[in-house]
Amino acid sequence: MNARISQLQSKTASLSEAIVHHPAYNAINDLQDVRIFMEHHIYAVWDFMSLLKALQRELTCTSIPWMPVGNGNLRYLINEIVTGEESDRSYESEDAHKSHFELYLEAMQQCDASTDGINELFALLQQGKTIQEAIERAEIPEAAKQFLQFTFEVIATGKPHIIAAVFTFGREDLIPNMFHTIVNDINECFPNQVEIFKYYLDRHIEVDGDHHSHLALQMVEALCGNDDAKWDEALIYVERALKSRIALWDGVLVSIQPTEISQ
Repeated sequence: MNARISQLQSKTASLSEAIVHHPAYNAINDLQDVRIFMEHHIYAVWDFMSLLKALQRELTCTSIPWMPVGNGNLRYLINEIVTGEESDRSYESEDAHKSHFELYLEAMQQCDASTDGINELFALLQQGKTIQEAIERAEIPEAAKQFLQFTFEVIATGKPHIIAAVFTFGREDLIPNMFHTIVNDINECFPNQVEIFKYYLDRHIEVDGDHHSHLALQMVEALCGNDDAKWDEALIYVERALKSRIALWDGVLVSIQPTEISQ
């Protein structure tokens, strides 16, 4: 592994550990707790796709007429990731495809988690509101609003090395195996309500856990190169991204255990 990659991971290891061992996971004991988790996490699933498409916009040609843009290896890396995230195989059939976001929405609907917030956010955007206006106006958890605002601040930098670093290190698979065990146990009690969510988590591990993570690391390495300033910026934003995820999980925990947290 590239020495600069290892150094970045080492400097952010404590924050990553804080996410993996966040008490929000152990607070999930029943179906209602899963719903609360999903009603927060859906925004991270959605803006992950926005980070991804921002990278594709920066690294490839997305306008007409088409012209070759940038580095061919980087185009391959980002397009390979986009294919898996935007058109993975569906829960219903290996012959049908949909984005991980759409799969997550199906999982929410199956377990009766509310999709009102994300639907309102989309409606505001479709009405022509800016992303900042939509986030402020939509009735979504405050922790999710803060999370979204940071993500779109990252995108607004227009700097591929920053976006790629946050995408790779700030949004990588930070959901621990313990959480998968909890969901599996709840699925046994409510087999017809958490099956799609379990499938989403399994696909997330299979698709993101190895192949996409390797591609994303290559992308960060190529974009930062030997530029010390770019690596420094990458570190700053990755640290902020991890702190943003911790704050989102704090919001989940407060919603699940409001009495305990307020004491």
